[in-house]
Amino acid sequence: MPTGFGSSRRRGYALDLFLALFVTAMQVQGTLSRVSAEPDTVQRPLGDFGGLGYVLLVAGGIVVALRRRVPVLVFVVTALASLVYYTMDFPDGPGWLGLFVALYTLTAYGDGRRTLVIAGIGTAVLAVGWLAAAADLEPRAAIGWVFFRIGASVMSAALGESVRTRHVIAADAVERAELAERTREQEARARVDEERLRIAREVHDTVAHAIAIINVQSGVTAHLLDKRPEGTREALKSIERTSSQALQEMRSILGVLRGEHDGCTPYPGLGQLDELIAASSHAGLDVVVEGAPPGASLPTAVDSAAYRIVQESLTNVIRHVGPTRVTVGIDYGPDSLIVRVTNRDDAPGRDTTRAAAVGRGLLGMRERCQLLGGDFDAGPIDGGGFSVAARLPLPPSVGAAR
Repeated sequence: MPTGFGSSRRRGYALDLFLALFVTAMQVQGTLSRVSAEPDTVQRPLGDFGGLGYVLLVAGGIVVALRRRVPVLVFVVTALASLVYYTMDFPDGPGWLGLFVALYTLTAYGDGRRTLVIAGIGTAVLAVGWLAAAADLEPRAAIGWVFFRIGASVMSAALGESVRTRHVIAADAVERAELAERTREQEARARVDEERLRIAREVHDTVAHAIAIINVQSGVTAHLLDKRPEGTREALKSIERTSSQALQEMRSILGVLRGEHDGCTPYPGLGQLDELIAASSHAGLDVVVEGAPPGASLPTAVDSAAYRIVQESLTNVIRHVGPTRVTVGIDYGPDSLIVRVTNRDDAPGRDTTRAAAVGRGLLGMRERCQLLGGDFDAGPIDGGGFSVAARLPLPPSVGAAR
């Protein structure tokens, strides 16, 4: 890329050099041709003052080679050369070509307001100088060329500003398009990250709950196998039910990842709370539900989040506390659903606050609440135990129906 850019700049400078040589030749040759064609109208020969006329024509043309590097300086040089040339009454001709190119370049490659001010002031000074130099011009009809130079100077500056404006508009359009593309990519990455996080939470909640219950039931089975073999049947059935439900949910999650929607089970909700309580009871928890959870009328996102919060809370109790009493409260407010899961245990020597340890479970519950615009709180309670409380906002229509 740098090599291509450098090559492009060299080509630009070569073109400017060619343009400068062409303008210089046209200014000198054009003026000489007019002198030959109209010798009676010449006020002062080009060779006077040591060939000053030739010097001014050449200087005003050759400096164009630097027009892109120092456009302001090129305009100043061409303007001074033109002002001195016509003030000294040298023969009129195309000696203004370099000035017009310099004016165009100044506004086309400038920064807008500053270069327009320079071009405007310079043109005004030139107009005054040209008109003053033409005060005694004969024949008087030749003054039309003075107004031509003034008008052409204004048009050159206006043309350059028009080109610059189009370039700015095009550059802004490209920048907006690139910004829009970057924004789309960022939004796409954000959606992918959000979906990845959601799936990770679903997998964690499903697997952690199932493994916790299976671990407890496996321990019970191992304990009863030698002492009461007939009691192992119910524990094994509980393991089978739990693992089957976990596999079904995992297949549903993986089916979404593969784009397979046929046969996928819907996300669990509070309508399946009885099954969750039954599985937790087999793992040794004494679960009491307070409040009626008719989850079918809830929005799917709220219903699923409430279920997962209860599930993860019970999983934490199973993993970190063991058999104990747990209270699950489901309260409907006018604009929110309140879910509370509390385990109290006054048994001496047992730490019932271990569920407060920082882990993915509490983090996942907090994220679920935040995504829905709700609040989440978890921590130890007085007298021993642990409490989880979540507030999930409800749409006005749902709250009004209740």
